[in-house]
Amino acid sequence: MQPTPASVSFDLNGAAVSEQVPPATLLAALLRDRLGMKSVRLGCGEGVCGSCSILVDGRSMRSCLMLAAQADGTSITTVEGYAARPDLATVQAAFVEGFGAQCGFCTSGMMATVAEYLADGSVSDHGDPVTIRSALNAVACRCTGYQQIVRLVAGLAGER
Repeated sequence: MQPTPASVSFDLNGAAVSEQVPPATLLAALLRDRLGMKSVRLGCGEGVCGSCSILVDGRSMRSCLMLAAQADGTSITTVEGYAARPDLATVQAAFVEGFGAQCGFCTSGMMATVAEYLADGSVSDHGDPVTIRSALNAVACRCTGYQQIVRLVAGLAGER
């Protein structure tokens, strides 16, 4: 007997989305495979690497750890939607201008993490390199060594 599909509706990059999904469907699979959000990259599939991180209601979340049904009623932003939001477009531009990516695999997850970090009102000094590095621990990057990203985040923090 087939499980009953779950109905899920959410806002994706400013557009309403409604889908019927099998109950065990991961949000990462729905976003990338069915909805074409190629910035959602499934790396480890265990929530360790952070490459699949997206913004869910403004918080960076690992989409490989969320069932699609858990996204019901939320607002999701992937890199494909950053240009439409000035606060996120500046993060995206900083990564391009500040050479914040090498191979690019973790970049979208890194941008979601940085966006949440910069919006976090509980952080007293967003430009502090130690605090920035601590926030960036959420995403594993094997290429950059994080120094360029730390610089660009400090620059973004100075602009706010």
